[in-house]
Amino acid sequence: MNERFQGARHHRGILFAIARQAMVERGLLPDFSPEVLAELDKIHTPARPDGSIPDLRDLPWASIDNDDSRDLDQLTVAEQAGDGQVKIRVAIADVDALVQKGTALDEHAQHNTTSVYTPSVIFPMLPEKLSTNLTSLNYREERIAVVAEMLVGKDGVLCESGVAVTLVRNQAKLAYHGVAAWLEGRGEMPSGIAEVPGLAENLRLQDRTAQAMKAFRHEHGALSFETIQGEPLFLGDEVVDLRAKEKNRAQDIIEDFMIAANAAIARFLSAKGFPSLRRVVRTPRRWDRIVDLVADWGQKLPGQPDSKALELFLVRAKARDPLRFPDISLAIIKLLGSGEYVADFPEREAPGHFGLGLRKYMHSTAPNRRYPDLITQRLLKAALTGKAVPYEKKELEALALHCTEAEDAAAKVERRVEKSAAALFLESRLGERFDGIVTGASQKGTWVRIFHPPVEGKLVEGFQGIDVGDRIHVQLISTNVENGFIDFRHVKGRRKSRR
Repeated sequence: MNERFQGARHHRGILFAIARQAMVERGLLPDFSPEVLAELDKIHTPARPDGSIPDLRDLPWASIDNDDSRDLDQLTVAEQAGDGQVKIRVAIADVDALVQKGTALDEHAQHNTTSVYTPSVIFPMLPEKLSTNLTSLNYREERIAVVAEMLVGKDGVLCESGVAVTLVRNQAKLAYHGVAAWLEGRGEMPSGIAEVPGLAENLRLQDRTAQAMKAFRHEHGALSFETIQGEPLFLGDEVVDLRAKEKNRAQDIIEDFMIAANAAIARFLSAKGFPSLRRVVRTPRRWDRIVDLVADWGQKLPGQPDSKALELFLVRAKARDPLRFPDISLAIIKLLGSGEYVADFPEREAPGHFGLGLRKYMHSTAPNRRYPDLITQRLLKAALTGKAVPYEKKELEALALHCTEAEDAAAKVERRVEKSAAALFLESRLGERFDGIVTGASQKGTWVRIFHPPVEGKLVEGFQGIDVGDRIHVQLISTNVENGFIDFRHVKGRRKSRR
């Protein structure tokens, strides 16, 4: 291993060193400057209301996030309305109240544009004194929040929406796995739910509403993808396994409510004649290649991009071959292209989000960890109070480009460290054989994903005649932790056709 990592005696230390180096190489700041820390020292309490605002503290608000999440950006609550409708409220942490435009804190957040999550360490966009405390919607703490209210029909249709700044209090800090197991009948009710009167039924109402919203979105062109990502599991400071991340019902609640809130806030700003920073996935330029891939599965797509037709294929493909579905999902995701941020103005509307089937969409629900959401919050609060737009046109356009580029850099850092974690776990298993499936085959190389642990590596020997979708038997022949390289050779006589 490179001498730069020789001083690290355990896996966490090695991955931390790799992560810091990758941050610097990508132009991101792993540390807060003395100027940022000096500003931070002057902030001692959460923001307080400037005047009278609606008080919603008594509602059974709850946060649902990862088991170890401490930067809580949103709370949710539901309320049964007339005619089978449900009022959904999403509370978003008011980060702008303490992180003001043009400050050193803001400039650091603007530089990185996102928190960077790696297996060994998190590089937060904002110091933890803010993001996990003073600007976090923490358990039993009173906070100011931007609240999106949405009235949803029993068929999942969004009927109307509004936005307000209110007081809220988190009544229960919950985690995805525990809530999902309870909702799906696989586990006991988490204690945090039982302690809040009415919360159990409220969460079941949220679950039913989210499932209806999800079904409606996918009927109208939102795309259903499923990819496999290996999540390192630590025992102390050592990586002892890699586990596939799986979505669940609790994550569906948050995902569908956040999508709805983001779309509602985008529509609100548009109705007010305000510019915004839209989240865009353009109509795919390589639709012809997507058509070819779908044809390999024996199905046909129209010649012009059609998200509803593509979604119908995805549903059928998952039912027909769930083993290969994550790989066709990944291939189509790559062909759709990456998401990006685009400045939207009343006189020039930005493109929509092809993957979600939405014309107006933005990021607004995670201002502690995403800078575009903080920009949106400032625009939204100005629109609510009748103040001037806080960003000039050229400034907003430059920020859109910068946020896209910095997000891409952060994603590359995260992937680099995830690959290094996988290489660390596998370096003691050289010579072992695994079953896998070919995920890529081009002039740049042939790639294979083994089933357990869920790791992708390069097929460097015996790749002739191998194609995407072939199920093969491989042998691990080398790893490189620093670069995250994992190399396999094809073991002959164990190949199965992808058909």
